[in-house]
Amino acid sequence: MKKALLYALCLCICHSYATAQHKAWDGFGIEGYYIGGRAFKHSKKIITDFPDYSPAFELNFVQQTYGRKDWQQRRRYPLVGLAVGYTEYDKDVVYGRCFSINPNIRIPLIIAGKFEWSFRAGFGIGYITKRYTRYPDFDTLNTAMSTRLNNYSYFTTDVRYRVNKHVDVLAGLNFAHVSNAALRQPNLGINKYGVHIGVRYSPVNNNPEKIKRELTPLSKRWLVQARLSMAGTEMSAPDGPMYPIYLVSAFASKRYWSKNKLYAGIDYEYHSNIAAFLKNNEISPGKEKQNAWKSSVYVGNEFLIGRLGIIFQVGYYTKKHAFKGSSIYQKLGGNVYILQSETGIVKELTLHAYLKTHNAEAELAEAGLGIAF
Repeated sequence: MKKALLYALCLCICHSYATAQHKAWDGFGIEGYYIGGRAFKHSKKIITDFPDYSPAFELNFVQQTYGRKDWQQRRRYPLVGLAVGYTEYDKDVVYGRCFSINPNIRIPLIIAGKFEWSFRAGFGIGYITKRYTRYPDFDTLNTAMSTRLNNYSYFTTDVRYRVNKHVDVLAGLNFAHVSNAALRQPNLGINKYGVHIGVRYSPVNNNPEKIKRELTPLSKRWLVQARLSMAGTEMSAPDGPMYPIYLVSAFASKRYWSKNKLYAGIDYEYHSNIAAFLKNNEISPGKEKQNAWKSSVYVGNEFLIGRLGIIFQVGYYTKKHAFKGSSIYQKLGGNVYILQSETGIVKELTLHAYLKTHNAEAELAEAGLGIAF
């Protein structure tokens, strides 16, 4: 009993000592960016041209992780942040402006002395000032956006240099996507690419001392998994009815490097809007439902970050619905883990939200539940 108490006391002292090494606001910083770039027409359905130059500005409030959780050490101590941004597409003529907010994570790829090359992913909300409207403004030139609130996805890669413990300077490339994932029509979305320069200021220290410990590698286990999802979409006519889309997925996954999962499986989708269109137009009478579903095979990778997983997936249709279209699609999004277990029958339970696209054009946004055995 005395040995157990002594051991517990030692653990508390060690934890207090480790915590004491990091002062209040240690690792916190504010990043400011100037982003130069342009939006581009990714569909013939976009009527008007974008200007050659569309500037943007961003403030990102970041915290440097230092190994308090195992995943932070496995991911080489990433930066987590919350960014607010402003983009001016065309001075409020047709496409307007975008005010965005997005949680993000920056993962180091290569670290060499004071230099670092990193990748950042962020998913949030964008508010658009100009949208397609038939009444009372009759602004029908903007076929890219039809809602004020939209998904805002932002990806960057940059090289940064640590000047001292308070200041970093950086430069890199970026890509932003804004759309409502066809929840309302018309919705082609706005895609913008560019370059950026920035500076990060940390009032205390931009490089806090890292906690390093021996981590037991996680097993390279195989799991059998399933997802149930639902999405909503509007038919081609603006202000029309909303139709549900049902998605079922079965797949197998393998964990590797204790921080990633490679997976492959099959997707099934039923589009009630397609069935309604076929019925309303008397196309394939009696076979509307047969022509309103599609299936696919896919592969993907999930980047595990504690109780969050970021997925990138590519699929190929083995059967298309009546509207045909592209043969290849992509999905990106996140899983939130309700359950993570190394033992038991049920190993994982997740909530998820994904954006499905065909190249640069969003098709739908799905949300649902996942389970793994």
